Amino acid sequence: MSIGFDYGTANCSVATLIDGEVKPIPLVDEEFYVPSTLCAPTSEVVSEYLFRTLGIKPSDSVGENMLRRAIKLNAEEGLEVRGDEVKFGHEALNLYLEDPQDVYYVKSPKSFLGAMGLRDMQLSFFEDLVCAMMANIRQRAELSLEKEITQTIIGRPVNFLGRGGEESNIQAEGILRRAAQRAGFKEVEFQFEPVAAGLDYEASLTKDKNVLVVDIGGGTTDCSFLRMGPSWAGKQDRRESLLAHSGQMVGGNDLDIFTAFKQFMPEFGLGTQNQSGLELPTTQFWNPIAINDVQAQRKFYGHENRKQIQLMVKEALQPEKLGRLLELYQATLGYALIREAEQTKIALGDASSYEAKIQLLNEVVSIPVIKSELEAAIAVPTDKIKALVKEAINQSGIHPDVIYMTGGSARSPILRAAVNQVLPNTPIVSGNYFGSVTAGLARWADIIYS
Repeated sequence: MSIGFDYGTANCSVATLIDGEVKPIPLVDEEFYVPSTLCAPTSEVVSEYLFRTLGIKPSDSVGENMLRRAIKLNAEEGLEVRGDEVKFGHEALNLYLEDPQDVYYVKSPKSFLGAMGLRDMQLSFFEDLVCAMMANIRQRAELSLEKEITQTIIGRPVNFLGRGGEESNIQAEGILRRAAQRAGFKEVEFQFEPVAAGLDYEASLTKDKNVLVVDIGGGTTDCSFLRMGPSWAGKQDRRESLLAHSGQMVGGNDLDIFTAFKQFMPEFGLGTQNQSGLELPTTQFWNPIAINDVQAQRKFYGHENRKQIQLMVKEALQPEKLGRLLELYQATLGYALIREAEQTKIALGDASSYEAKIQLLNEVVSIPVIKSELEAAIAVPTDKIKALVKEAINQSGIHPDVIYMTGGSARSPILRAAVNQVLPNTPIVSGNYFGSVTAGLARWADIIYS
């Protein structure tokens, strides 16, 4: 049977079409969403887990070399790779929060797809990460449906990265396709995420409309301008209905990163000076929280950076703040800061103020944040999202009848107001913020594979 598979930056979900109705598939008890996270004792465990536990072989010689290396390193560390060594979703997050230093944790590997300048081994490892997550989702879905799933439509952003162009997109889609095939899907196709979201909205239309779909996810924002309605429903060839596309790697993660940088990192030394009167390097405060930038993460958490941070503490005018940065490094707390930034963003959707709390080893850092400060902190990614809306309109050359906003971050009143500023007289509607892409992918799978 076939499913629609939203392999999202924040969450993964799947659905199928039964008797013309979209049926979300429960993945954990009655939950339809699994956070896009993975946790293991070490990064090398992931590759051996795929081979040893799931019987999934590497896709090429690079992967084979990486697997041999992983098995060797795991043996040297005395790690016996078992079926329960790799955790996913909430289990992965909970294990990481218990002891960040003792585990390998990754959130949103989709954010890294399409990154240029990476070595073949790094690309192969990303493929293993994605494959492990997809295999987990497929197994859970088959248990829920009690049927084998061999066909899938996977959602993809218009552009995986703002830089790299089509080369990035080809690389990222290739990783997703190979990972899905290794995970057991025999037939794999793709659909743009905003188009999929639009297909779900189209099912509710009783007359044709020009619809601007604005899909603000965890890692990307995509806009698709589409002709939609009864005249187009169910058609496999929709090339004439696609009026414009725009997309960039800017989404909920970026809002959280900018919030953490502007609001939290001053408590870790951002903006302070050393004894010579020089301001401390900004990159030391950006890199630990840039969870969607693999090079920034590697640079900050690399062994050689420890001495640099220790020197900064020694020379700082406010060493107590730089001491927190050193603790952030030692305990790998970047994800914890981003998680609190996300909570701050959610809270300030309804409230005018919020007190963020960051748990360190010997103290809890309390940081009051007001809504106007949050708006200022996320101004850069907000402006990028507005620019994408304008780009889609300019490409199409026409005014939309309606704006359909979807994606988890589209719930933000700040972002809805930003889109409204671009198109002040156009109605904004929304459906299932988290489920519309999955539902549209399920509808498209039914069209393609039926």
